[in-house]
Amino acid sequence: MCGIVAYFGKKAAQPILLEGLKRLEYRGYDSAGVALLKDNQFEIYKTSGRIANLEEILPEVDQQTTIGIGHTRWATHGEPNTINAHPHVDYTGKIVLVHNGIIENYGTLKKWLIKEGCQFKSDTDTEVLANLIGYFYARSQNRNGDAAPKGCDRFEWAVQQALNEIYGTYGLAILCLDCPGVMIGAKKGSPLMLGIGKNEYVFASDASAIIEHTSQAIYLSDNEMVCVSNEGFTTKTITNKTVEKELKEIEISLDQIELEGFDHYMQKEIAEQPEALRTCLNGRIDVKNGRVILGGIQNMLRDLTRTKRVILTACGTAWHAGIVGEFLFEQLARIPCEVEYASEFRYRNPIVEEGTLVIAISQSGETADTLAAIEQAKERGATVLGVVNVVGSTIARTTDAGVYLRIGPEIGVASTKAFTAQVAVLTMLAIELGRRRHLSADAAQGLLKELMGIPNKIEKILDQNDAIKAIAQANMNKENWLFLGRGFNYPVALEGALKLKEISYIHAEGLPAAEMKHGPIALITDYMPAVFIATKCSQYEKIIGNIQEVRARGGRTIVIATEGDEDIKPHADHLITVPDTMEELQPLLTVVPLQMLAYHAAVLRGHDVDKPRNLAKSVTVE
Repeated sequence: MCGIVAYFGKKAAQPILLEGLKRLEYRGYDSAGVALLKDNQFEIYKTSGRIANLEEILPEVDQQTTIGIGHTRWATHGEPNTINAHPHVDYTGKIVLVHNGIIENYGTLKKWLIKEGCQFKSDTDTEVLANLIGYFYARSQNRNGDAAPKGCDRFEWAVQQALNEIYGTYGLAILCLDCPGVMIGAKKGSPLMLGIGKNEYVFASDASAIIEHTSQAIYLSDNEMVCVSNEGFTTKTITNKTVEKELKEIEISLDQIELEGFDHYMQKEIAEQPEALRTCLNGRIDVKNGRVILGGIQNMLRDLTRTKRVILTACGTAWHAGIVGEFLFEQLARIPCEVEYASEFRYRNPIVEEGTLVIAISQSGETADTLAAIEQAKERGATVLGVVNVVGSTIARTTDAGVYLRIGPEIGVASTKAFTAQVAVLTMLAIELGRRRHLSADAAQGLLKELMGIPNKIEKILDQNDAIKAIAQANMNKENWLFLGRGFNYPVALEGALKLKEISYIHAEGLPAAEMKHGPIALITDYMPAVFIATKCSQYEKIIGNIQEVRARGGRTIVIATEGDEDIKPHADHLITVPDTMEELQPLLTVVPLQMLAYHAAVLRGHDVDKPRNLAKSVTVE
């Protein structure tokens, strides 16, 4: 949530900040603003709404203004208006900052700061932090003795004092009017990286805002800060202990974050799934020997084979991938498995016994609830693996080991290629653990060979784009939909409903098809769309019965069926086919037409599919 970009260098800051904010807008788009350091004063421009609104009020570019910070907001505390937009200035006018995260004890701090004479203009928790830093900075001027900080050390000291007083999460970029040659960044629980170029630095929430300027960066860990100046940069903890950070190569390219002729990122990312899956699978599958090679966990596989129980924890789309994973682990590896919402797991007193493996799934690797669930699991002695996409992300660095998706950046808020890659990774892991426990070589070889062929089969589904668009056109004005599936396709029904809700704002409910008669069938009205995933599987006849129950009550059936299935046609008002595959691998195919259906419904209804209302891509706050 929220996007931060800050520039310190020799080039004009304003266009770099603006371009960076556009690249980060998928992280939040309620309001936006920049602060430029010019002629020993802050020039602040901010507004509610999209980056385009900010662009309209910015002045002509001043080539001599080479330092600035910017922010695009997803509102938490305070309405998404201009007053609450970032950057925020402290009560002295000397400190300005942008913030991603939540200050949990802001209420107590605000009352105390008001008593100390601080004034507030906004309703945000961020202004509390700005004023707290300003309070300590002003206080440092009055300190006596040799221990008093001097010069710009006062700025650094004030930031450290403030950060040691707050509870919550933050990614920060901070400037001080008295120290125009210094910029400070800090992180706890919210992502922040520092791109390092030639005589220039770019702070950002993720690499998309940095990659145009440099391919090298450092990733801050929790409770760390970095100070940049014309002399270079230093990294330390907020308790003033020096830390050494490794300079890493950014593993995305500029063309990966461009639309490249597509109308929307979601459309592009749906279309990228065949190639993304090929990259995810490449070098990891040994069909001949029926084995999987996952470098990030290879040296742990002997211990993982002795796993007695698996807990998969995630949020949103990743949670749906986890349900597919649950079925895979139990069927292929014969390991008891359960799936937990990370937002619930973190507040429970979960039973984590010896031999428990916890797998945390997150595209961004920064999901706040999932990170908290990881900490909960580690405290109880579990081995914790991460399945993430973003290299260097907090989850990747916090877990014991893990597997990267390797699908490139996913920018559309509604996750698509991350879901299929997450399912693919969980499939590979379940097959490998199964092979080491009881799965025959022939069975493993068959699954892996078929898995390698999935990308080609997705391409055949993508060829049905126009037909799927026509189905969306015929049903987009219906405000209530059902999505129904059985077995491995039950979580796909959940995912299809979520996609439709997220971007088209149509109310949709995903269910196991057998549960429909236990209440939800009461919702069926004439021409109400009911999407059935009715591929050839072990429960095929059962789901045909469920389709008939809906048709008998006047519902309109949209059926996802196996290519060549003639028997299903009389039961479908609208038919979409997918190539045949093994039942365990069907979710990798059946989810794709549901993504396309949701995309077209949203576009036809006139919505911005890449920036749906009230949502942001990476949920880094609770």
